[in-house]
Amino acid sequence: MNVEKEIFGVLFMQLNEFAQQEKCPTSLFPALQALWYAKKGDWHKAHEIVQEADDIDSAWVHAYLHRQEGDLSNARYWYRHSRQREFTASLSQEWEYITQELLKKFAHINA
Repeated sequence: MNVEKEIFGVLFMQLNEFAQQEKCPTSLFPALQALWYAKKGDWHKAHEIVQEADDIDSAWVHAYLHRQEGDLSNARYWYRHSRQREFTASLSQEWEYITQELLKKFAHINA
């Protein structure tokens, strides 16, 4: 699949479709790639991606990952860095919320 087709597909991707992708869409920005790996259970790969990124969205996902890990003080640091409020609902709800917001942002930027 070429990059243009991949981007076009992601523009209209729903949350379920994103989570069910067989391979991580490489056209996505790092925060979404990290969320894909997190959903697949690869916390370390997800963390590696956001740790290497230097953007506000990756900081938000970084916060989620440390919350998932149970390292709440580190998670709070990344929530502050991302300018997002600390999430208090379930981890699955947080994953869905962040993913939906970032898919919308990605679609808007690439429209």
